[in-house]
Amino acid sequence: MSGGVPSSEDHHHDGRLHRILRGPRPEAVPTLVARACLLVGLLNVAAGVFPRFRHSRMHAIAEVLPGALGPFAAALALSSGILLLLLAHGLRRHKRRAWRAAVVLLPAGAVAQFTYRHSVIGVVISLALLALLLRHRSEFTALPDPRSRWRALANFVLLGAGSILLGLVIVSAHPGKVIGDPSITERLAHVLYGLFGLEGPVDYYGRTSWTVGFSLGALGMLTALTTIYLAFRPEHPAARLTEDDETKLRALLDKHGGRDSLGHFALRRDKGVVFSPSGKAAVTYRVVSGVMLASGDPIGDVEAWPGAIERFMDEAKAHSWTPAVMGCSETGGEVWTRETGLDALELGDEAVVDVADFSLSGRAMRNVRQMVKRIERNGYETRVRRIRDLGENELARIQRAADDWRGTDTERGFSMALGRIGDPDDGDCLIATAHKADEEPGAYGDLKAVLHFVPWGKDGVSLDLMRRDRSADPGMNELLIVAALQAAPKLGIARVSLNFAMFRAALARGEKIGAGPVLRAWRGLLVFLSRWFQIESLYKFNAKFRPRWEPRFVVYRSSKDLPRIGFAAMQAEGFVTLALPRFLRKGTAQRRPCPHQAAEREVQAA
Repeated sequence: MSGGVPSSEDHHHDGRLHRILRGPRPEAVPTLVARACLLVGLLNVAAGVFPRFRHSRMHAIAEVLPGALGPFAAALALSSGILLLLLAHGLRRHKRRAWRAAVVLLPAGAVAQFTYRHSVIGVVISLALLALLLRHRSEFTALPDPRSRWRALANFVLLGAGSILLGLVIVSAHPGKVIGDPSITERLAHVLYGLFGLEGPVDYYGRTSWTVGFSLGALGMLTALTTIYLAFRPEHPAARLTEDDETKLRALLDKHGGRDSLGHFALRRDKGVVFSPSGKAAVTYRVVSGVMLASGDPIGDVEAWPGAIERFMDEAKAHSWTPAVMGCSETGGEVWTRETGLDALELGDEAVVDVADFSLSGRAMRNVRQMVKRIERNGYETRVRRIRDLGENELARIQRAADDWRGTDTERGFSMALGRIGDPDDGDCLIATAHKADEEPGAYGDLKAVLHFVPWGKDGVSLDLMRRDRSADPGMNELLIVAALQAAPKLGIARVSLNFAMFRAALARGEKIGAGPVLRAWRGLLVFLSRWFQIESLYKFNAKFRPRWEPRFVVYRSSKDLPRIGFAAMQAEGFVTLALPRFLRKGTAQRRPCPHQAAEREVQAA
C-alpha cells in the first residue's frame, strides 16, 4: 500500500515477532521445560558416557588442566544427566522441589559438558533452560505427593539395574583404549566392581581407566545416595479419615445419605476428605499415581456442594494432581461440570431394585426362581440380619471366611466398597448368610456364602461384597440376593442397590437386532475384555433381577487424561497392584487429616 500505511503482512510479521520475543505462555512452560529437561539430561548422559572428540579446537585447554578434572567432569555430567531425566516428570507437574533441584543441576551439567566434551550447544541449551526456569519460577509451586519409604527399595532396584546397563555401555564405549578383548562376563564384573569404587578386570590405556572408574563410581554413588535419601526422608503419608472426619461424615449421611447409594462408601478409612467452608458438604478422595480420585457424589446438602468441590479443586491444584470423579450420578455430574468446567462421560449403570416391585413369579424370573428352589432343595438355608444383631463369635467367623474366600491378595474396591465388615460403628449394615446344616461343619461351621450391604439412607441398602465357599453349590449369590430382597420389608428397606455394570448401555444395544457395525465392534471388544474384568458377566448377573438402571459418570479434565484416570481407577479398585509384598508393608497407616483441615485447626489453635 502507498502513503506509508502498514500492510496486513506487516502486522502479521510484527505479531509473530512479538510472540517470539514474549516467549511461551506461562501455562505451557512446565510441559516445555520437562521436554527440554529430557533433552538436556540425554545430552549430559551422552557427554559422560562417550569419549570426547580429540579434534576439538578447545582440546588444548584440557591438556593443561589437572589430570583428574576430565574424568571428574565426565562423572558429573553423567550424574546430573540422570537426575535431570528423573526430574522431568516432576517439572511437568509443576513440582517446586523438582524446580529447585533442576536449578542446581543445570549449571553443574553445563560446566561438566564444557570441561569434558567442550560442547557449546549443550551448554547453551542448559543455560537457556535455566533462564526459562528462573523467569517462570512462579509456575512451579506444587506441593509434594504422598510418599512412603518403600520408594527407596523401588529406587534401588530400578536405578541399580539402570546403572548396570549404562555401566556396560561406558565400559564398551572406548574400543581403541581397551587392552585385550575382555569377555562380557569380565565387562560385567568390571561394572559391578566400579559401582563400589573398586578396580575391575578390564584395563585401558592412558587416562581412560580414570574416566571409566570415575563414571562407574558416580553411578554407584548416585544409586546409594538417592536410596538413602528416600529411605530416611520424613514420610508424607496419604490423607486418611480421622475420627473427627468420620464423625462429621456420619452426621452428614444421617441427614442426606438417602440421596446417593454410594454415600456410605465415603466412610472408607483409606480416603481423604475436604469439607465445604460451611461444613455442610464434603468430597472424599484418594490420590493414586498423581490422580486425585473422588468417588460418587459429594456428601451432604446439595446447595453446599459447590464449596466442597471448590476445596477439592484447590487441593488438586496445590499439588498439581489430575482431578477426576468416578461413578457420580447424573445430578452430581451436572454440578461437577457446572462448577469446574470439567467434562463428563457415561461410565455405566447401577442396578437398583425396588423391593415393592420385586417378585419371583413370571416368565422373566423363571431362571432365578428355578435356581433358588434347586439350591433350597439341596439343604441350604439363609439368614438376613443387621450387623448389630450378630454375636461376637459368629461375626468373627464371618470375617475370617470373607477374608479367606476373597480369592486375591489385595482387597478390591474403592468407589463401591467399604473395605471392612463388623466395625462397631457400622451396626446398621446388613449381612445375608447361606448355611448348610446337613453336612459335617467345616472351618467356618455351616457357613457357605456371605453378602454384605451398607446403609443407603433410612430405607435402602447398597451391596458391598459377595463372598462364597468355592466348594458350595453354584448360585449362592443369587440365593442370598433373593433372600435379602424378600426380607427387606421386615427390615424397613424399600430399595436395594446391586452391582455397577460398566458400559451396560453399549452391551445391551450391541446385541439387539439392527445394531450398527461400530456398536457391534465396541460390544465385541467389551466381551473380550470381560475375560479379565467381568464387564459382561456383571451386567448379565444384575439383569437377572429386573432392576432399573441408574447411569453413572466419570468426570475428567480433558480426554488425554482418560487413560491415566482409568489406570489410577484400576489401581484404586485393586485390579492393578503396584505395592510391596504384604510381608514388607508397614503395619498400620497413621490417620492424617487433609492439608485444608490441618490449616484450619492451626488457625483455631492460634
